[in-house]
Amino acid sequence: MPIIDRLLQLPDYTKYSTFLWGPRRTGKSSWLRRHLPKAPLIDLLKSDIFTEYSSRPALLRERYQDYQGLDPIVIDEVQRVPALLDEVHWLIENKQQRFILTGSSARKLRRAHANLLAGRALRRELRPLSAYEIGLDKFNLSRAIRTGLLPDMYLAESDIALDMLRSYIADYLKDEIASEAQIQNLPAFSEFLRVAALTSGQLVNYTNVARESGVQTKVARQYFQILEDTLLGFRISPWSGKSKRRLIQTDKFYLFDCGVANFLARRRPEPQSPDFGHSFEHFILMELLAYKAYKSPDMEISFWRTANRQEVDFILGDMEVAIEIKSGKRVHEGDLRYLSVLAADSGLNPKRIVICDEAQQRSTEDPFGKISILPWRIFLTRLWANEIYN
Repeated sequence: MPIIDRLLQLPDYTKYSTFLWGPRRTGKSSWLRRHLPKAPLIDLLKSDIFTEYSSRPALLRERYQDYQGLDPIVIDEVQRVPALLDEVHWLIENKQQRFILTGSSARKLRRAHANLLAGRALRRELRPLSAYEIGLDKFNLSRAIRTGLLPDMYLAESDIALDMLRSYIADYLKDEIASEAQIQNLPAFSEFLRVAALTSGQLVNYTNVARESGVQTKVARQYFQILEDTLLGFRISPWSGKSKRRLIQTDKFYLFDCGVANFLARRRPEPQSPDFGHSFEHFILMELLAYKAYKSPDMEISFWRTANRQEVDFILGDMEVAIEIKSGKRVHEGDLRYLSVLAADSGLNPKRIVICDEAQQRSTEDPFGKISILPWRIFLTRLWANEIYN
């Protein structure tokens, strides 16, 4: 299997400790093994290691208070033993030890009121693969939408990738996540995952999701929170600046990976289909989130939607860039209308971009200025070159 250079960069670990967050199977452990092969590793996914430290967290202090190696101490999946963070805190404060603490869930830490080190560890995030990491010249969009961008799945043969997705969902999403969250009604949670996938990218409607999942509304809210806590889903908030029109105030919810969403929803999106269009939008959002994680952590991502359903897919910053997503081979004049409405409504004159699958870039104009129509590979090239605001 080829090795892909990830864009993740950790702070100087000779000086700082770091929390490295990311959904399971995004490659946190592989990255650490490759970049810190000599670092002491405490892998809490191993049953014997987990048992040892969960029964006696003080072992960490006893074993590593005199550690003098150049590499930091790595604790993999630290949320499995929250009490270890008290020992980590002590070792940082009293022995100036440095740690890299990986995690795929903040839920257990919050539930246990765990010590999150109060700023003594910086935060980084590893996301699924980005098209830029894979290489835009060889990136396979159809494969990414079908199998997703978890490294093992994207790089595997197509039939094997679907088997791997099936195992990931059965063993991790449905079993391990349900166990961690102490969910009693497993059939209802499984159905909720399917409904959450079907509605991924839509405005959150707890009542409808609850009805389709066969649970109460408050339970559906709890299930959404579980997905957020375990980094398997996230919200995009609506832009909330000044507007002449009444804007909706409801978040959208997305699963963390377009392939996982499609598999759970039992979809096989074909090019030019509505499902492919939804997945293409999801893919572009994944790329924006990867750019935010690795290059621009303060970049805000939102969407713009009026009460009468006029919508622009993504807003970057405080209305600095407005992005409309169209998966077709040809962008028509009617596809630009909401970008014009947004410019008239906000009065902020954002840079306006349509991301599409046309063969060449071009631009058009309306009374509010230029609209750039960019093939998605050109858009991503400019995004990762930090040129998107120019």
